[in-house]
Amino acid sequence: MSTYKAPLNDMRFVLFDVLGAEAQFQRLGYADATRDVLDAVLEEGARFNETVLAPLNAVGDQIGCKHDKATGAVTTPPGFKQAYDQFVDGGWSGLTAETKFGGQGLPHAAGVPLKEMIDAANLAWGNFPLLSHGATEALLHHGEEWQQEVFLKPLVEGRWTGTMCLTEPHCGTDLGLLKTKAEPQADGSYSISGTKIFITAGEHDLTDNIIHLVLARLPDAPAGSKGISLFIVPKVKVARDGSVGEANAVRCGSLEHKMGIHGSATCVMNFDGAQGYLIGQPNKGLMAMFTMMNTARLAVGLQGLGLSDRALQNALRYSRDRLQMRALSGPKFPELPADPIIVHPDVRRMLLTCKALVEGGRAMGYDAALLVDIAHAAPEEKERAEADALIGFMTPIVKACLTEWGVECTYHALQCFGGHGYIAEHGMEQLARDARITTLYEGTTGIQALDLLGRKVMQLQGAGLQTMLAKIEAFCAQNESNEAVSEFVAPLRKAAGEWLQLTMSVGKRAAANADEVGAASYDYLFYSGYVCLAYWWARSVAAAEASGQSQAFKDGKRETARFYFARLLPRTQAHKAAIDSGTAPLMALAAEGFDA
Repeated sequence: MSTYKAPLNDMRFVLFDVLGAEAQFQRLGYADATRDVLDAVLEEGARFNETVLAPLNAVGDQIGCKHDKATGAVTTPPGFKQAYDQFVDGGWSGLTAETKFGGQGLPHAAGVPLKEMIDAANLAWGNFPLLSHGATEALLHHGEEWQQEVFLKPLVEGRWTGTMCLTEPHCGTDLGLLKTKAEPQADGSYSISGTKIFITAGEHDLTDNIIHLVLARLPDAPAGSKGISLFIVPKVKVARDGSVGEANAVRCGSLEHKMGIHGSATCVMNFDGAQGYLIGQPNKGLMAMFTMMNTARLAVGLQGLGLSDRALQNALRYSRDRLQMRALSGPKFPELPADPIIVHPDVRRMLLTCKALVEGGRAMGYDAALLVDIAHAAPEEKERAEADALIGFMTPIVKACLTEWGVECTYHALQCFGGHGYIAEHGMEQLARDARITTLYEGTTGIQALDLLGRKVMQLQGAGLQTMLAKIEAFCAQNESNEAVSEFVAPLRKAAGEWLQLTMSVGKRAAANADEVGAASYDYLFYSGYVCLAYWWARSVAAAEASGQSQAFKDGKRETARFYFARLLPRTQAHKAAIDSGTAPLMALAAEGFDA
């Protein structure tokens, strides 16, 4: 069975030494977000995840959720409800929510380490409260005052949970094709009818009510994505005065049988004239939906990070204990019958790859969360706008890279176990199976890539890219003579310059052939991700040297950064070559040629 221990030292390092989060929080007006408070959150969060959630991870995988076809009810795995009750009683559900709705008012970035811990400890359980945050964001930005008063407080308190009901059997990501209908009623509500699939936590036994945010079409809606509206549809009817009534006409038709996250209820939801309320403006549902989607995408990136870290922890423990062969350069532990496998270069390749992607990814993901706080609370409009543009740019990078690296890291960790990783006893195959979904939901990697290159770079004239390049250049200029990081400055600056030239080259080709964007987008996303990670590794080394961390910690950061720059950053050249090849290698083969 795999185990988990929250990496508190590195979490603190990223928050306080790399990002300077405590000073940032005070500058942004979060007076209660002091170091003492944040340390207490980390310590207690670690205790809850290590002792309550982590032991349930294998239980959820082995037993899964159960669906009663007669009633539509879903029962979660043993221990899940008790853990959720503890989660709510501890005030965790409202950690970063506004105080006027019952939250604790901490900044968004203060909740990110807790989110990473939950994802590492028990990803399937973590999906139940996950989308409540997205529903909260949508209500905060688009809900009417009565909707906020009635629905936000129980969501923030954790007494109710939320969902995002977007996808339908026939349309997948292309929401412009959705068919769910919303008929206006005399009392100002709407009758919602249709079927939604892949609905995470669409039905469960953890709370008395579930608040579904549903995309649907009004009778006079224009065709396509411009005719979509967003509706609040509770599992149990809720009146405008907050009183709870009878069961609504919404029911779980079935549970999906999945590759992983068996403890998470992935539902087919049937709406049969269910009572709902319009949120936001008619036919503007996609805009409101993306308020939920963007925060959800960042959250899913953290899922990949959490799984990667847990996988690395277990692979490292096993590699130190497992004896097999002797080091090629001679015995390293002559008193033992064989050397532990951690002495072998290929095992170190896998472990160091995981360490580089996890620790660098942690800095990148936490910084994106801090940008959310800056965009919300910075005193100057210019700073808020710049942070908002950078969030938009970084969101597809964080989501896609951290989840794809999650698949890679769980693969490497399983491989360290050899055949023992493939069997269920050690829990590594569960981590690999669970990680696979993270690259798919909230927009596949291909969708993230198109969003990054097609929208954030081409349509928006690369505002976020320019900000990121400026940050990289500012760091390089500041640290050219810093002996601790000078070895990383030149390759980082070179990669950033090539990034800009590559962007301009794709843009020029795309002006003549729009398919160039689709052909380049996947490789462009990963090129971007590896350059960003190089920046965060250089910053991490600089921060470590300036910190009060032990010499062993500083050496660990420096040597891992050297590994990253030598072994992983060169992956950009393969992605560049693929981008430079253009559309021809992808589009030349006729459709019927695939069968030839």
